[in-house]
Amino acid sequence: MWDQLLINARLATMVGAAPYGAIDQGCLAIAEGKIAWCGERGDLPGAPDSLAREVTDLDGRWITPGLVDCHTHLVYGGDRAGEFEQRLEGASYAEISRAGGGIRATVTATRDASEEELFKQSRPRMAALVAEGATTIEIKSGYGLALDQELKQLRVARWLGEFGEIGVRTTFLGAHSLPPDWEGSSDDYIAAIIAMLPHVKESGLADAVDAFCETIAFSPEQTEKVFAAARALGLPVKLHADQLSDLGGAALAARYQALSADHLEFTSREGVEAMAAAGTVAVLLPGAFYTLRETQQPPLADLRDTGTAIALASDCNPGSSPLTSLLLTMNMACTLFRMTPEEALRGVTINGAKALGLQDQIGSLEVGKRADLAIWEIERPAALCYRIGFNPLAFSMKDGRTL
Repeated sequence: MWDQLLINARLATMVGAAPYGAIDQGCLAIAEGKIAWCGERGDLPGAPDSLAREVTDLDGRWITPGLVDCHTHLVYGGDRAGEFEQRLEGASYAEISRAGGGIRATVTATRDASEEELFKQSRPRMAALVAEGATTIEIKSGYGLALDQELKQLRVARWLGEFGEIGVRTTFLGAHSLPPDWEGSSDDYIAAIIAMLPHVKESGLADAVDAFCETIAFSPEQTEKVFAAARALGLPVKLHADQLSDLGGAALAARYQALSADHLEFTSREGVEAMAAAGTVAVLLPGAFYTLRETQQPPLADLRDTGTAIALASDCNPGSSPLTSLLLTMNMACTLFRMTPEEALRGVTINGAKALGLQDQIGSLEVGKRADLAIWEIERPAALCYRIGFNPLAFSMKDGRTL
């Protein structure tokens, strides 16, 4: 018998030809933490009580895959509310960074914090995402910028996942910014990052390697060195690409079969075509676009035209996107980028999973995938993008366990 059978539900499977892959009179069975059956109630192979140990009537609620936040910087010390004021007074993100603020300010606060302090500060941010249906979250390092400090962040990220009993994927982002103690020696720092990589690999604390390829961070040539070293160690790569200028970051990511290229406001058509050919996911981050009051939108028409998978993420971080809501992320994507609600939901389910290399395990309602589910008090899936500041989550499940 199945462990559990959810009946009288409406399913947004995110597969098939129907919008949202919707099944109106649906049922979903769970066995050993995975989806064991999914389909129309009329196709059940027997009476519900004869098929499962526990039968739950959802009274017409919608089930979607558990939401996936595929790009966060959730573990950090301190905050940067002061910089929010500076930007409102006219300072740009780049100007604040050059003056010693931005990422560097968070580096100082993160280095000064113990693992216990980082856990205590980061836990409410993770809880906010989980409370809105997130069941898998990616967490980057990048605020330590020294091997022991980066590993400290990654340990806290794994600790958060264990505590919250959700999926956490970790990413080593040592090439996030030039540390203050390496001023004027960016090439030497890149060499130090490359020397860190074998230790990161050996630690088992990182699922991927990321870098920030931008005028205020690292050049394409420097980024390529990091990527070559990471791939030689068997570590997948991701890239902060083309956020403030077009340095060819998207095409660079594609050359190394990156899981994703993220931001992409200034990506060219050629960069998009390279991503499409490589299967690299485009991760759009409307929270940063909104917070920085940017005007250059990501090339949505080109991404659609080439069939590039589009994911969305909160980009939760203390400076450019202090956002802990995937529901608001979806609303922003629809309102600011003119994505459709279905594209937005795909962005935080199946395409978010693909951006983490987990599309065979999570992100859609299919037999054999993990029973990571979000159950909603809504009339149609578009409601998840429509309302602002409202959470219609009834409950969520991770591996068949109610969170």
